[in-house]
Amino acid sequence: MNIRLTVAGALLALASASALAAGTFPERPITMVVPFVAGGSTDVLARALVPVMEKYLGNNARIIVLNRPGASGDLGMSYIAKAPADGYTFGFITSPVVLTVPIASKTSYTYKSFDLIGNVVDDPCGFSVHSDSQIKTMADLVAYARAHPGEVTVGTTGAGSDDHLAMLLLEKAAGIKLSHIPFKGSAEVRTALLGKVIDVAAINVSEGVSFQLAGTPLRNLGQASAERSKLAPGVPTFKEQGYDIDISAIRALGAPKDLPPDVRQKLVKALEQTLADPALQHQVSAVLFQPVRYMSPSQLATAFDALNPKFRQLWTEVPWVDK
Repeated sequence: MNIRLTVAGALLALASASALAAGTFPERPITMVVPFVAGGSTDVLARALVPVMEKYLGNNARIIVLNRPGASGDLGMSYIAKAPADGYTFGFITSPVVLTVPIASKTSYTYKSFDLIGNVVDDPCGFSVHSDSQIKTMADLVAYARAHPGEVTVGTTGAGSDDHLAMLLLEKAAGIKLSHIPFKGSAEVRTALLGKVIDVAAINVSEGVSFQLAGTPLRNLGQASAERSKLAPGVPTFKEQGYDIDISAIRALGAPKDLPPDVRQKLVKALEQTLADPALQHQVSAVLFQPVRYMSPSQLATAFDALNPKFRQLWTEVPWVDK
């Protein structure tokens, strides 16, 4: 009887210790990985989220942003996928690159390699030029590209990004040839446009608007969305200008697969509360000009499941790297 009581007591103590440990997450700093350079749209979004997520995580949570740029976001997402599944490393997994990079090359992950925490932003792609450019509309761009095949340089955030796919889709739809110049993030694209190193910046609507308001001398030619974004009501869609192209950047949070269920739920809940926070919504929408679109983990998984076969089909039509 004493032995049974001792064993039962030990098991109870172990269970209590486990519950206590789960209840105190996080007990040390958390790393939020951004797979692009500092200063770009994903980076500034991450830094806006951090203090609010810390508040909702509680327990004096501290989140540190770690930029791991390169290879169209592959380096950063690989870093997340390979990290210990303990909740202390998570970060941005962005579509389409989380889907397109594994389609085009061998990677250590697929979109199913992550525990999804939720989606934050859905930001349409767009094309912008320097304000000194003689190109004022998409029609001007297409006409010039037809007259000068391969001469128009387009800066993007890398092969397989929404920016790059928008460029490829325009080439296909208009029967033109452009020259792709990949960068590690939108901040570098902005610098290249400012210095007139590139002719066209393929950047998201939020970036085109915010860069312009920050004093960058650029002209937004069009947005690749079904409807005009509320952030840029004066910028016509590609479809309005004769090219039915609809592609955007989904900026979501994910963690290594197989998080402890209680830790995963705490992160999911903190993000949900963060995106429902009025002050955060104002900052992201009215200051950063990024269109918030919260999706729960299950909704995000459904969106990825729907997009994956579409990108696989697109790969057969307009591959984004040389096969």
